[in-house]
Amino acid sequence: MSLENTKKAVKNVEYGLEKIFEGAQDFLPLLGTDYVEFYVGNAKQAAHFYKTAFGFQSYAYAGLETGMKDRVSYVLKQDKIRLVLTTALRSDSPIGEHVKKHGDGVKVIALWVDDATSAWEETTKRGAVSFMEPTLEKDEHGEVVRSGIYTYGETVHVFVERKNYNGIFLPGFETWESDYNPEPVGLKFIDHMVGNVGWGEMNTWVKWYEDVMGFVNFLSFDDNQIHTEYSALMSKVMSNGNGRIKFPINEPAVGKKRSQIEEYIDFYEGPGAQHIAVATDDIINAVTQLRARGVEFLSAPPQSYYDEIPARLGVHMEMMKEDIKVLQSLSIMIDADEEGYLLQIFTKPVEDRPTLFFEIIQRMGARGFGAGNFKALFESIEREQAKRGTL
Repeated sequence: MSLENTKKAVKNVEYGLEKIFEGAQDFLPLLGTDYVEFYVGNAKQAAHFYKTAFGFQSYAYAGLETGMKDRVSYVLKQDKIRLVLTTALRSDSPIGEHVKKHGDGVKVIALWVDDATSAWEETTKRGAVSFMEPTLEKDEHGEVVRSGIYTYGETVHVFVERKNYNGIFLPGFETWESDYNPEPVGLKFIDHMVGNVGWGEMNTWVKWYEDVMGFVNFLSFDDNQIHTEYSALMSKVMSNGNGRIKFPINEPAVGKKRSQIEEYIDFYEGPGAQHIAVATDDIINAVTQLRARGVEFLSAPPQSYYDEIPARLGVHMEMMKEDIKVLQSLSIMIDADEEGYLLQIFTKPVEDRPTLFFEIIQRMGARGFGAGNFKALFESIEREQAKRGTL
């Protein structure tokens, strides 16, 4: 992306953030991300991977031992991030069918609310398709109300009301005791989650988030801004009123070769969550640990990318604490807007299918999404696609 386009994107962010509180509707107050649930082929083994590689801790468990007859779920925690890994116990389970079609991937993006019944009523009357009617769940620790709606593809939003609950996670779960808990790597919370949708579907889902959930589109990128020599995509960032929930939505665009969005949709067999961006306060330490634990990241941008960092950061170079050579050695990218700078890096897909991956991000005042890194990032992704023969 050119410097001129980057500045335009920054202005769009500033304008969008000013308009969020004006335009976002208050019928669906969201307090944050409650948990993200993956449907996977083997939850026990997946849990071991996320503990070993990403530093998540054993937190809660539900399965045959707790009275759950059709599935097993392991809950992992690191600071404010909760991942739920769920596997079917029988071949006729819809969970198993989901994994058969999509591979391991995100099924539920759960949102923390004060009133799950109201959230369901307000969104369904605005056109959402119900996934789960308001349901009261109880145990000796209190009660939780959950409800849910479908979003793009087979992905769902579950609204979680837990103000009257003091248990470990949800009714039916017990504390997961484990002697194996590798140290956390410093991941703090979910910064944003990105969804991939098919040709011509981005604006449909932008309108859906606006109409159904009261979100605001505060930042947009078209294929003139997000492109390489071979491929292109379009993206719009949706946010709720308080800015705690941010969902960029990507759509493929016409290019000489197949884009990363097309590759994802081909192998996921439909729209779905492309990546989870997790925040850290020390990306150098986090990435150093993640690499040592076997997490694979996309290849580094060329030398010229790092040579141009001082010019791209401008006045923010004065506040920058990180050594550019260290960032380069770890393949960490850096971008800036008028509010500050950010550091980010992307893993390779964490499944055998080239679908879901993670972003590690550290914000030093910047509110954007690394617009200045798009070209370098997508060229790195294309190099991986070329290796797979899917470009």
